[in-house]
Amino acid sequence: MSAESLHESATDLLETWRPATGPEQSLREAMLAFLGSAPRGCLREHAPGHITASAVVFSHDEREVLLTLHPRVGRWIQLGGHCEETDDSVSAAALREATEESGIADLTLEPGLYGAQAHPITCSLGVATRHLDLLFRIRAPKGAVPVRSSESTDLRWWPIDGLPVDTDVLLH
Repeated sequence: MSAESLHESATDLLETWRPATGPEQSLREAMLAFLGSAPRGCLREHAPGHITASAVVFSHDEREVLLTLHPRVGRWIQLGGHCEETDDSVSAAALREATEESGIADLTLEPGLYGAQAHPITCSLGVATRHLDLLFRIRAPKGAVPVRSSESTDLRWWPIDGLPVDTDVLLH
């Protein structure tokens, strides 16, 4: 549990991920280059940009996805956030963030990287930075009822074929 273990897990995930499209392949290479130059690049203290852990939380039957109306971003997005030095890995950070932000116990993390995104943002540092999101696919147990945390303006299940217009959530 350290900046080094987070960095190693992010690098391993990206090295083994085989994205299908050219843009995803390019993003993968850019993130690996970033990690090669930023030993503490998985922590929010790395102000130019940092790896973040995102969770695409599906309902047990995969008909819905859980989204949060983020107060700072002002849009419906997937759950997730910053890695902490107490996280064993980036995937563990994604599961922790999904559990904290959804209030749902017994979430199941699927192995491997689900996707990646990059976003310019002013996060908790208060300065413009870039979030390099590693996305993980997580499944909620049957009957899961989300409970909004203080990190969200709203939290709800959305049908896969009826996502909000302004979301950029990846659904493969």
